[in-house]
Amino acid sequence: MSTHTLPETLDKIVQKFKRRENPRQKYEQLLWYAKRLAPMPEEEKTPENKVAGCVSQVYVCAHLKDGKVYYHGDSDAQLVKGLVAFLIEGLNGLTPQQILSLTPDFIEETGLRVSLTPSRANGFINIFKKMQQQASRLQSQTLQS
Repeated sequence: MSTHTLPETLDKIVQKFKRRENPRQKYEQLLWYAKRLAPMPEEEKTPENKVAGCVSQVYVCAHLKDGKVYYHGDSDAQLVKGLVAFLIEGLNGLTPQQILSLTPDFIEETGLRVSLTPSRANGFINIFKKMQQQASRLQSQTLQS
């Protein structure tokens, strides 16, 4: 059991994955998230929104609205798109500070690392770090204005 408390939505998603015992069920859950992901506007698929260190093409874009961060994302690989959707659903509506205070431990808790290839597992962490970088950028822009 981890000592940190996850934001409610993220915690619910982590619990959902923890209940899926076999890797195939976890994959199906990811594919379900991928199908639910809202399409990302093509103009947001820019080099600065591209996630580095991913084998597939992955994009994540963050916007600040009323002090809360909202993400768009996409990937050309369905499983990775599921990972993006998982993170977007879990992090949308949080403040930049809440996102920055998260550690990637919750990724371990899902049990997905066992189901994913090492490159996908690293990609998952890279996507999360990219989302944190964007939250940090939005936070500093807010502090400057």
